[in-house]
Amino acid sequence: MSSAVAVSVDRARDERVPFGAVRDTYAVMQRNLIGYRRVPQLLVFSTIQPVIFVIMFRYVFGGSIQVPGGIPYVDFLMPGIFVQTVVFGAIATAIGLATDIKSGLMERFHALPMARSAVLTGRTLADTTRNVFVVALMMIVGFLVGWRIHTNALALLAAAALVLLFGYAMSWIFATVGLAVKDPETAQAAAFPVLAPLVFASSAFVSPENMPDWLRVFAEHQPVSATATAVRALTLGGPTAAHVWSAIAWCVGIIVVFAPIAVRLYRRAV
Repeated sequence: MSSAVAVSVDRARDERVPFGAVRDTYAVMQRNLIGYRRVPQLLVFSTIQPVIFVIMFRYVFGGSIQVPGGIPYVDFLMPGIFVQTVVFGAIATAIGLATDIKSGLMERFHALPMARSAVLTGRTLADTTRNVFVVALMMIVGFLVGWRIHTNALALLAAAALVLLFGYAMSWIFATVGLAVKDPETAQAAAFPVLAPLVFASSAFVSPENMPDWLRVFAEHQPVSATATAVRALTLGGPTAAHVWSAIAWCVGIIVVFAPIAVRLYRRAV
């Protein structure tokens, strides 16, 4: 049996056997996480921006922003910061995949006897693992600037899990962007028109009540607002289930739509 045929047989076997795909996904995830250990500046600088946002909105704009219901602005702000952090962090997925394509690494992955799904899943899971650290750090920063939980520890953990799920879903959107443009600089530029409306035209930092009617409709019915509202419900108290299920539905819907598109683009890219 020729080496090419052997590779084809091995790849087909791994695609059929779930354990093979899981093993390959773990290997790719480890490969991407090693990059953060070898270049810790990547992780450091990914936390500086959200810290700056916390300080700006807490101490520069916080005194001028009124929140309905008499909620302290810092308690309203921090759930939005958590969501904004994972959205901005998801750009790394686009840049990383575009870099792998441009460097020829994707072709190497394609030639290896490994599950093709592992390349994308491993990348998105690595970025989710990074988000665990970043979100935990942002919670510490939040406590230092006066953020307080009005519910309990279990609700806080559920809020963190929801933020991480949303970050994972957003990674698939930006994976699609990175695979579509195939260039890291272009991927970074192309990501901004996607994330800017989602983050800034949302309830992440301010209530949509004072927005123009046409903008308020969008701000109240988009995934960033849904997730930020659910996280606030989990940390502030009050009706929670409907908001949480709405956020989960957005996350699942994003993954269902964009994961197949990303897989198709990956197959075409190599």
